[in-house]
Amino acid sequence: MDVILLERIARLGQMGDTVKVKDGFARNFLLPQGKALRANEANKKKFEGQRAQLEARNLERKSEAEKVAESLDGKNFIVVRSAGETGQLYGSVSTRDIADILASEGFTVSRNHVELNQPIKTIGLTNVELSLHPEVQVTITLNIARSADEAERQAAGEKLDSAEAIYGDDINENARPDAFFDPNEDGFDDEDE
Repeated sequence: MDVILLERIARLGQMGDTVKVKDGFARNFLLPQGKALRANEANKKKFEGQRAQLEARNLERKSEAEKVAESLDGKNFIVVRSAGETGQLYGSVSTRDIADILASEGFTVSRNHVELNQPIKTIGLTNVELSLHPEVQVTITLNIARSADEAERQAAGEKLDSAEAIYGDDINENARPDAFFDPNEDGFDDEDE
């Protein structure tokens, strides 16, 4: 299906371009969200009549997104979640969680702006891309930890995904894996041979 783009869409085209897209993409995403019009003569005339208005609205949205991007760029956010000793989260951090965290800090970002290919499932420092406008991207850092204290340690460069990192030197020497296995043993008993 041929459509006329009403705004810039990444990997598709600029405002005013006539592009060929799959029917489902046009019917389910571009047309309902007002990002495109079907490419026919009536809509081409309608677009040309509204072009100046659409460009002004796009410029206004872009300037608003740039203001938010200036205050967000490079910021760190602490996310406290429950996790196991190996650093595996009991849940995950999704786009909705990230949007909620940003909202609690006073930034108006919807979950559609968060570019996350898969949910975050481990503790650590994670860079997340935000697409506030088709032409404005910004990167933030999420510090995912079990507590605020661990987040500070993690921000200082310490890795917290092992038992030694959690318990420090208090870990029982008998609980270490090398205490369970004899390195000189070949793994076979005399009876097995």
